[in-house]
Amino acid sequence: MLHVIARDINKVILKPGSCNFLLFGEFCFVFVFCWGFFFLFFSKKCQRNKHEGHIVSFEITPQEIPPPEFVLTKPDSHWSEEEKKLYKEYEKKTKDLSEEKQKYKKLLETEIKKLQASTKDGTMRFDETLRKLFEKKLKYEMAINQEELKITYLVYSVAIEEEMRNREMDLKLKHEKALAYKVRKLLLSNAKGIYDYQLQIILDKEFRKEFFDVPTHIVDHLYKLFKRRPRVQKLRTQMKNNNTFQEQYLCGSLAPDAVGKMLKAIEELDAPENMPEGLNSGVWERFCLVRRAKVESEQKVKLKALTLAEMQMLLQKKRDEYKDIARVFYCILLKEKYFLLLSFSMHKERNCLQTDNMVQVLLKQGQVEVSATGMTADYSDSTLIHRSVVEDFNKAIRQMLGEQKIAIMVEGKDFRKGIIQLEWEHKMMKMQIEDLNNKARDIQMIHLSEEQQDLINIYIYIYIYIYTHVLLCYFQTHRQNVQHRRKKIKELNKKAAMKAEKCTVSIPLLIAMLVWCLASEENQEAKSEERYQEIVQRKKLEDLARTQAEELAFLWAELERLRMKNFPSIDQLKHN
Repeated sequence: MLHVIARDINKVILKPGSCNFLLFGEFCFVFVFCWGFFFLFFSKKCQRNKHEGHIVSFEITPQEIPPPEFVLTKPDSHWSEEEKKLYKEYEKKTKDLSEEKQKYKKLLETEIKKLQASTKDGTMRFDETLRKLFEKKLKYEMAINQEELKITYLVYSVAIEEEMRNREMDLKLKHEKALAYKVRKLLLSNAKGIYDYQLQIILDKEFRKEFFDVPTHIVDHLYKLFKRRPRVQKLRTQMKNNNTFQEQYLCGSLAPDAVGKMLKAIEELDAPENMPEGLNSGVWERFCLVRRAKVESEQKVKLKALTLAEMQMLLQKKRDEYKDIARVFYCILLKEKYFLLLSFSMHKERNCLQTDNMVQVLLKQGQVEVSATGMTADYSDSTLIHRSVVEDFNKAIRQMLGEQKIAIMVEGKDFRKGIIQLEWEHKMMKMQIEDLNNKARDIQMIHLSEEQQDLINIYIYIYIYIYTHVLLCYFQTHRQNVQHRRKKIKELNKKAAMKAEKCTVSIPLLIAMLVWCLASEENQEAKSEERYQEIVQRKKLEDLARTQAEELAFLWAELERLRMKNFPSIDQLKHN
């Protein structure tokens, strides 16, 4: 018993404020109580046996009565009468002493039996209290473990929710950065294309307006001369060098010389000998001024193009330095749809986690245990194989078939949950139908007096009057909104027509720009393809915006129709 007590004491973890500490205190209290009970029992027994100020011992030493001396010295025949009497008294005393010993022995045996019974009863009570304490300890530990498991599940769910929220925020930030980069790149490319030929487009448009007082055939001839350029312009194409640093150095030194030569060639073209026949000298001078302004603007554009080329070289160096960042943004642009799909899957997973909660269920002992059968195994025809083979086979079964079984069980669980949810919705709809039928039956069976009917009719008339005015106000506001929308549609159509005209006008200019770029730069094909792709992309974006605007208008109309449809009908308020 003491070994069991010591073993249980060693298992107890003494932590102040914990459940184990309380159990140990109760155990010590019971232990001290039992030993106090034994001490009190023996002390009372000793008090009962007090005699003349001292405690009578429980162990009685055998008191032997010495025989008389004549028994040892004389034979029986030589005894006197007195000696015979003394011998008889001696025998009587020895007999009485033996009887007292037997009585005391029986008394001690009964006392021993009582003590053994009391100690057995005390030990049984002690074992019972210890068993109860041990069961209570197990229950406390079970409750503590259950609460810790619940806390662990809650912490895990909070961690999953936080992780999903962080992933969603990262996806949103990456998506916004990708869209901003895409829009910035598109705006930069459009601004670059518009900047290169803005001044030339303006001069080409204003050419015929400058010579409105000149006949048409002369204006056409002048336009051909206006487009004509001297051969000095080809000097730029001959300056080719494989070294980029040398080309960058020559751009600043040869550009003023080329401009001077171009201006000298224009002066030669402005000579009166080159004037067409039948043209007024004032018109020729005005034409020369316009052509000179055009050539100067072209030269300025070329100088700006050279500076732009230098800036692009520096920009290319910076782009090389930040190549990794550009690659990351390019990957973000390519995976834009993937971000949307991933966000949708995360939203679906979050909804699934919110609906598929884990519930902790306590099972009694025996509900999850396999009942042992009394079957005896027969190993007479068995073959012995190595243990590792069986372990590998079981591992393969757990990895392959176990995962499949778990997936099938989860799928079946979800399917059963869906069936239960549909059954619950069906029952709810049935109950709603019954409630509505009961309400309709009550309304049909109700009996009203004439005063109540008159009062209800008055309320109905007031209701009809109010809602007719409300409907008239709604019709008026709807008519005003329709007119306003029609005006907006007309304005948008005008703007679209103007933009279409601008686009049709800008198409030949873009073609001329592409031709000039092919003649001036070596890698113009790649740039033209890139610009064409940008134009196509812009066209697609415009089409997408147009379709989205149409869908938005259709949705607004559908919303208005549904609102009017769900408006309370007046015919339903008529009393049968």
